[in-house]
Amino acid sequence: MKKRKILFLGESYRADAITWINGLKEFGDFEIINWELQTPNNSLLSRILRTLEFGFAPFTIQKIIRQQKPDMIIAERTTSYGFLAALSGLKPSTIAQQGKTDLWPENSISIPFKKILQNYAFRKATLIHAWGPIMAEHMKNSKVDMSKVLVIPKGIDLNQFENKNTANPDKIHAIVTRSLLPEYRHEIILKAFGILHQKGIDFSLTIVGDGIRLEYLKDLAKKIQIENKVIFTGRIPNTELPEQLQKSNFYISTPITEGVSASLFEAMACGCYPIVSDIPGNQSWIHHRENGQLITVDDIEMLANEILWAFENEAIRNEAITNNRKFIEKHVDYRINMKIIAHKYHELINNTI
Repeated sequence: MKKRKILFLGESYRADAITWINGLKEFGDFEIINWELQTPNNSLLSRILRTLEFGFAPFTIQKIIRQQKPDMIIAERTTSYGFLAALSGLKPSTIAQQGKTDLWPENSISIPFKKILQNYAFRKATLIHAWGPIMAEHMKNSKVDMSKVLVIPKGIDLNQFENKNTANPDKIHAIVTRSLLPEYRHEIILKAFGILHQKGIDFSLTIVGDGIRLEYLKDLAKKIQIENKVIFTGRIPNTELPEQLQKSNFYISTPITEGVSASLFEAMACGCYPIVSDIPGNQSWIHHRENGQLITVDDIEMLANEILWAFENEAIRNEAITNNRKFIEKHVDYRINMKIIAHKYHELINNTI
């Protein structure tokens, strides 16, 4: 039987996209064609050029559709690639909301325009992915036809992210695995560990990833005299991430906004105790001092105190780690969830033919 073809619009280098694409290949036997914007987004000039490229993108996508004849189109982000997928006219079409609302930055003058793009994408899509409840809530508030919404995370590979934790329980071995961007507030984490250092508490802090804040964060670690306890790994292959997590007993993440965090799921799977921002995207999964801790955004003192509380309450921490792994196995197993998603795509294609 001829393989079904899917045209994927999105940044195919991202770990999140790789999971989606590989899952469709593995469990749906799909052939995937990738297309993404080529212009970087790291300066004013490049943003202007990227906007121009976006403007011509519908013509490029139509050309790909004529040449490759895909059976379906899927896209990440409802305000950009998702809009382009909807505009293409190819059915069935599936779009995925990546953030809490995809309307970011929240105070940007472009938000009204992005809302127009998003509402068009919502209206035209055959299927809409909400990777978690927080996304579905925004869709409901946006008057989306909820019969088109599939609420399920892609999941993570539990054969890769195993609970083989080797961290010394008598010392804080913390890890951060978010991109070094302003919205992830790494400086709050560093300053909280600066407080612990002043109190004479030993720790190691591993910061995985790359981004525009790298040099600033390195300088900050020196300024607060914890540079010997902080390891900046830079960007690493996703295949090396489980080992880093398994050497850690605390996972710290303090963003100001969150959709559904695969990074959180990966850490929970590998036996790290999660301490994260008290925001809706995390409240869906973490209950304070039950299976992790929720920290007020930008509250350095609270973060330091809660890390210390968790470290001193080992029994509660160990029970949370055990229960978190069970939760991940039940709800966030890539092999189960991607089979459901791939089956749904075949169903949509068959119903369109």
